[in-house]
This record gives sequence, structure tokens and C-alpha cells, in this order.
Amino acid sequence: MQDFSILSRLQTSPFRAKFRLDEKDRKYIQEKGMETIRLHAFDFVEKRLAPAVIENDGKQTPMRGHPVFKAQHACACCCRGCLEKWHHIPKGTELTQKEKEYIVNILMEWIKREL
Repeated sequence: MQDFSILSRLQTSPFRAKFRLDEKDRKYIQEKGMETIRLHAFDFVEKRLAPAVIENDGKQTPMRGHPVFKAQHACACCCRGCLEKWHHIPKGTELTQKEKEYIVNILMEWIKREL
């Protein structure tokens, strides 16, 4: 069982706390289903966070356009700098499968709580 206490700590950050799912996001999630949203989250993490070196690190995650993007900002899983600061996952090394699963689980828990 994963510890989601980080979500409470993230809410103490005014920047992180401002992210919320809107009605459009909720409708999208309802239409696609949580399993599809989880697959999208894995895909975004794999492509945008997993590499050891990311050319546009700090700018690779849009602020809107998909519920997972909002979750990434709310959960400090938007760039390698935030992952290092909040989750102690060091920059400069490729993410392990366990780290990817940890990130996706946090994102999905935040989305679940928002619904």
C-alpha cells in the first residue's frame, strides 16, 4: 500500500494547491474511464519524465489540456526538478519502473480525490 501523505504536504504550497479539475476534466475522465486516464499518465511519465536528460526540463508539462497535466503540477510530478525537490527522486538518472509506478499512483490518487 502506497503512502499518499505527500498529497497533504503538497497542499501547503499555494502554487500546488491552486490546481483543480474543472467540469471539462471531470467529463473527459468519465467518458474515457480511469484505466484509460492511467494509461495516459504512464505515457506522459514515460515520454516527459523518465529520461535521464530532458532538454526542456521545467517546461515539458502544459498547465492545462489534460487532467493528468493538472495532476502533475498539483503533485509536483511535472519536471525532474520538482520530482527531486518534493519526492527525492534525483535528476540525471532514468526513472526506474518502480519510480514510474509511484508517480502514476500519486497522480491517480490526486485525480480520484478531485472527483
